[in-house]
Amino acid sequence: MTLDTSLALIDEQGAFDRLVERLLSADRYALDTEFHRERSYWPCLALLQISWADLGGRPEVALVDPMAVDVRGLCAVLAGAGTMVAHAADQDLEILERVCGQGPNRLFDTQLAAGFAGHTSPSLGSLTQAYLGRELAKGDRLTDWRVRPLTESQMAYAAADVDHLLALADAISSDLDGSGRRDWAEEECDSLRRRPHGPPDPARAWWKLRDSRSLKGSARGVAQEVAAWRERRAQQIDQPVRTVLPDLAVQAIAHRPPSSVPALQRIRGMEGRHLKPAVAGELIEAVERGRALPASELCLPPADDVSKDLRAPVALVMAWIAQLGRDERIDASLLATRSDVASFLRPGSPSRLSEGWRNDLVARPIRGLVEGRAALSFDGAGSLVLEERSGRRFAG
Repeated sequence: MTLDTSLALIDEQGAFDRLVERLLSADRYALDTEFHRERSYWPCLALLQISWADLGGRPEVALVDPMAVDVRGLCAVLAGAGTMVAHAADQDLEILERVCGQGPNRLFDTQLAAGFAGHTSPSLGSLTQAYLGRELAKGDRLTDWRVRPLTESQMAYAAADVDHLLALADAISSDLDGSGRRDWAEEECDSLRRRPHGPPDPARAWWKLRDSRSLKGSARGVAQEVAAWRERRAQQIDQPVRTVLPDLAVQAIAHRPPSSVPALQRIRGMEGRHLKPAVAGELIEAVERGRALPASELCLPPADDVSKDLRAPVALVMAWIAQLGRDERIDASLLATRSDVASFLRPGSPSRLSEGWRNDLVARPIRGLVEGRAALSFDGAGSLVLEERSGRRFAG
């Protein structure tokens, strides 16, 4: 694959420091990461790809080896005035916050922004093809990025993830300028940037258990404390939570809490490595904390966010939102989720539909619908139409 840019592999600290100095004067830069987390709790950064425009406006790409240099100096760039351009940036933001201690002050996410031009969760490859007529290679997608040295094919593949990203951001922005939706996209990108990234609250880790909603009484407290212990231990030893203790064991402990190590040994899903004296002792302590957990300290998983009396209105509104997304060429998930609609329809509940661009485009029509001032009908061609309600019942 041929790149449009000059490519540099940075595996020496002085070269990286000079790159940071150059990026500090850039008004924007494209960034992507390659990482692994299959055998660890925390994502392991294996490669950092960065693109920017040189003084003549020509694009350049650098591949930074975080296994050879200390990349924490990138914090100064992230904290600066430049805009970070990324694609599907959520995991990149998590890694940057983990490695550098912060995310960017400004962000433009091409996947998110493209949703306002009618693209639904598009891949980088599909957007690059659609907007720039370029095809990205897929050959090294599943490579082990921790192995050194990197091959030329690996470097070309990694560089391609940022090689066209600035041009793609320009093309999407131009598209959004034509529809008057660039401000909406930038608002959502900033919301993504400010959203917390990283591990979940350990007290809520038990929500991921398959039967969490069906647990009753003290079993909920035991599940909360044991799952929280598992989460914290996984963080401490940097191992996936499933290797610390499988879900099956957590569920079995919650249903029949053991009070001793011998009883713990009989729990389904427990193995020898989970029963080392120190680990077994900590588990029994977590069980006892769970048994005694006050109701006020129990973090309950959210119940079904739609009560029975709201299910029909929510279903009706969601059908209209799907149609609105098609009509307006906006990814419907950006307009509103089912939870957004339920919160909006529930009296006294805060909802993001009442804020910003969603208030005019989404919230006001919904108000007309639920207040009986508007009605939904088919237009004869299979599309839903929101129109003024006549008040006359259909007589056939």
